[in-house]
Amino acid sequence: MADPLILGMDAAAGGLFGIVGTALGRVAGFFERRQTFKQEQARWSHEYRLHELNMQAKAQESEIELALVAQAGSWAGLEASIKADAAIGKASQWVINILRLVRPILTLLLWLITGWIFAKTQNGAIVEAAVFAATAATLWWFGDRAPKPPLRSNP
Repeated sequence: MADPLILGMDAAAGGLFGIVGTALGRVAGFFERRQTFKQEQARWSHEYRLHELNMQAKAQESEIELALVAQAGSWAGLEASIKADAAIGKASQWVINILRLVRPILTLLLWLITGWIFAKTQNGAIVEAAVFAATAATLWWFGDRAPKPPLRSNP
Protein backbone atom coordinates (compact mmCIF):
# COMPACT_ATOMS: atom_id res chain seq x y z
CA MET A 1 0.00 0.00 0.00
CA ALA A 2 1.05 3.55 -0.58
CA ASP A 3 2.60 5.65 2.07
CA PRO A 4 0.18 8.39 3.27
CA LEU A 5 3.03 10.90 3.46
CA ILE A 6 3.92 10.35 -0.19
CA LEU A 7 0.26 10.54 -1.15
CA GLY A 8 -0.01 13.85 0.70
CA MET A 9 3.13 15.21 -0.96
CA ASP A 10 1.83 14.09 -4.37
CA ALA A 11 -1.48 15.84 -3.67
CA ALA A 12 0.30 19.00 -2.53
CA ALA A 13 2.61 18.94 -5.57
CA GLY A 14 -0.34 18.37 -7.91
CA GLY A 15 -2.22 21.24 -6.28
CA LEU A 16 0.84 23.48 -6.48
CA PHE A 17 1.33 22.66 -10.17
CA GLY A 18 -2.39 23.24 -10.74
CA ILE A 19 -2.18 26.68 -9.10
CA VAL A 20 0.99 27.53 -11.03
CA GLY A 21 -0.63 26.34 -14.27
CA THR A 22 -3.71 28.46 -13.56
CA ALA A 23 -1.52 31.48 -12.78
CA LEU A 24 0.49 30.96 -15.96
CA GLY A 25 -2.78 30.65 -17.90
CA ARG A 26 -4.01 33.91 -16.38
CA VAL A 27 -0.74 35.71 -17.18
CA ALA A 28 -0.83 34.36 -20.74
CA GLY A 29 -4.50 35.47 -20.98
CA PHE A 30 -3.51 38.95 -19.80
CA PHE A 31 -0.90 39.27 -22.56
CA GLU A 32 -3.32 37.81 -25.08
CA ARG A 33 -6.01 40.34 -24.14
CA ARG A 34 -3.45 43.15 -24.32
CA GLN A 35 -2.43 42.02 -27.81
CA THR A 36 -6.09 41.74 -28.84
CA PHE A 37 -6.71 45.26 -27.53
CA LYS A 38 -3.75 46.58 -29.55
CA GLN A 39 -5.13 44.88 -32.66
CA GLU A 40 -8.58 46.36 -32.00
CA GLN A 41 -7.05 49.78 -31.45
CA ALA A 42 -5.18 49.50 -34.77
CA ARG A 43 -8.40 48.42 -36.50
CA TRP A 44 -10.32 51.33 -34.96
CA SER A 45 -7.60 53.77 -36.02
CA HIS A 46 -7.72 52.36 -39.52
CA GLU A 47 -11.52 52.64 -39.67
CA TYR A 48 -11.35 56.19 -38.30
CA ARG A 49 -8.81 57.14 -40.99
CA LEU A 50 -11.00 55.56 -43.68
CA HIS A 51 -13.96 57.55 -42.36
CA GLU A 52 -11.91 60.76 -42.51
CA LEU A 53 -10.80 59.98 -46.07
CA ASN A 54 -14.42 59.31 -47.09
CA MET A 55 -15.48 62.63 -45.59
CA GLN A 56 -12.68 64.43 -47.46
CA ALA A 57 -13.65 62.73 -50.70
CA LYS A 58 -17.30 63.74 -50.24
CA ALA A 59 -16.27 67.32 -49.47
CA GLN A 60 -14.13 67.44 -52.62
CA GLU A 61 -16.96 65.93 -54.63
CA SER A 62 -19.31 68.62 -53.32
CA GLU A 63 -16.82 71.36 -54.22
CA ILE A 64 -16.47 69.96 -57.73
CA GLU A 65 -20.24 69.81 -58.14
CA LEU A 66 -20.56 73.43 -56.98
CA ALA A 67 -17.85 74.49 -59.41
CA LEU A 68 -19.62 72.69 -62.25
CA VAL A 69 -22.93 74.34 -61.37
CA ALA A 70 -21.24 77.76 -61.24
CA GLN A 71 -19.55 77.14 -64.59
CA ALA A 72 -22.82 76.02 -66.16
CA GLY A 73 -24.51 79.17 -64.84
CA SER A 74 -21.75 81.31 -66.30
CA TRP A 75 -22.14 79.70 -69.71
CA ALA A 76 -25.91 80.06 -69.50
CA GLY A 77 -25.46 83.79 -68.79
CA LEU A 78 -23.14 84.20 -71.76
CA GLU A 79 -25.56 82.29 -73.97
CA ALA A 80 -28.48 84.47 -72.83
CA SER A 81 -26.43 87.61 -73.49
CA ILE A 82 -25.56 86.47 -77.00
CA LYS A 83 -29.17 85.47 -77.72
CA ALA A 84 -30.44 88.82 -76.46
CA ASP A 85 -27.95 90.58 -78.70
CA ALA A 86 -29.02 88.48 -81.69
CA ALA A 87 -32.72 89.03 -80.98
CA ILE A 88 -32.71 92.70 -81.96
CA GLY A 89 -34.41 91.81 -85.19
CA LYS A 90 -35.56 94.43 -87.70
CA ALA A 91 -34.93 98.05 -86.80
CA SER A 92 -33.72 101.23 -88.40
CA GLN A 93 -30.09 101.07 -89.40
CA TRP A 94 -29.16 104.08 -87.26
CA VAL A 95 -30.72 102.37 -84.17
CA ILE A 96 -28.75 99.22 -84.86
CA ASN A 97 -25.57 101.27 -85.34
CA ILE A 98 -26.10 103.07 -82.01
CA LEU A 99 -26.76 99.76 -80.26
CA ARG A 100 -23.56 98.36 -81.75
CA LEU A 101 -21.59 101.34 -80.36
CA VAL A 102 -22.76 100.86 -76.75
CA ARG A 103 -20.12 98.26 -75.84
CA PRO A 104 -17.18 100.08 -77.41
CA ILE A 105 -18.19 103.39 -75.80
CA LEU A 106 -18.75 101.77 -72.40
CA THR A 107 -15.43 99.97 -72.69
CA LEU A 108 -13.60 103.18 -73.56
CA LEU A 109 -15.27 104.99 -70.63
CA LEU A 110 -14.49 102.12 -68.28
CA TRP A 111 -10.80 102.13 -69.22
CA LEU A 112 -10.67 105.94 -68.95
CA ILE A 113 -12.16 105.70 -65.45
CA THR A 114 -9.66 102.95 -64.59
CA GLY A 115 -6.81 105.17 -65.82
CA TRP A 116 -8.15 108.08 -63.75
CA ILE A 117 -8.38 105.86 -60.64
CA PHE A 118 -4.83 104.65 -61.29
CA ALA A 119 -3.60 108.26 -61.50
CA LYS A 120 -5.52 109.55 -58.47
CA THR A 121 -5.32 106.83 -55.83
CA GLN A 122 -2.38 105.47 -53.91
CA ASN A 123 -4.28 102.41 -52.73
CA GLY A 124 -3.10 99.37 -54.68
CA ALA A 125 -6.15 97.29 -53.78
CA ILE A 126 -8.50 99.81 -55.38
CA VAL A 127 -6.38 99.99 -58.53
CA GLU A 128 -6.21 96.19 -58.73
CA ALA A 129 -10.00 95.94 -58.35
CA ALA A 130 -10.58 98.55 -61.05
CA VAL A 131 -8.19 96.86 -63.49
CA PHE A 132 -9.81 93.48 -62.75
CA ALA A 133 -13.30 94.90 -63.38
CA ALA A 134 -12.25 96.64 -66.60
CA THR A 135 -10.52 93.55 -67.93
CA ALA A 136 -13.42 91.26 -67.01
CA ALA A 137 -15.94 93.61 -68.62
CA THR A 138 -13.86 93.95 -71.79
CA LEU A 139 -13.47 90.21 -72.17
CA TRP A 140 -17.14 89.62 -71.36
CA TRP A 141 -18.34 92.18 -73.87
CA PHE A 142 -16.02 91.27 -76.70
CA GLY A 143 -14.99 87.72 -75.94
CA ASP A 144 -16.18 85.19 -78.52
CA ARG A 145 -18.18 87.77 -80.50
CA ALA A 146 -16.35 87.27 -83.76
CA PRO A 147 -18.51 86.14 -86.67
CA LYS A 148 -18.81 82.40 -86.86
CA PRO A 149 -17.70 80.70 -90.09
CA PRO A 150 -20.56 79.10 -91.98
CA LEU A 151 -21.09 75.42 -91.38
CA ARG A 152 -20.14 73.30 -94.36
CA SER A 153 -22.30 70.33 -95.13
CA ASN A 154 -20.57 67.06 -95.87
CA PRO A 155 -21.18 65.86 -99.46
